[in-house]
Amino acid sequence: MKNHHQGWRRLISAANYSKQGFISSWRSEAAIRQELMALVVLLPFALWVDVSAMERALLVLTLFLVLVVELLNTGLEAVVDRIGPDYHELSGKAKDIGSAAVLTMLVAAVSVWLIILW
Repeated sequence: MKNHHQGWRRLISAANYSKQGFISSWRSEAAIRQELMALVVLLPFALWVDVSAMERALLVLTLFLVLVVELLNTGLEAVVDRIGPDYHELSGKAKDIGSAAVLTMLVAAVSVWLIILW
């Protein structure tokens, strides 16, 4: 059933759906837990280290982008798994591409951190 809330009620509903997504992801995905823990550790460091505002923004942004890509990959995997348990070449391809997106973002984040901090 479609949610027809408007204004603040729509915003509150959207926030609740997001909260449910975070909780579900935390419970079911080790990668989400690991990346959130890395964010909790690295975010204070990114805010403390002596760099320009732009560099600080890039450090913080990459931390959140890793999490965003992982959440999208988790959603993609859930949709593929919902279709059925049988192996299909396209299902495998979709999951592999989602995984490649996560790896690409991790490499990008590490690269940004190394460039700025070195």
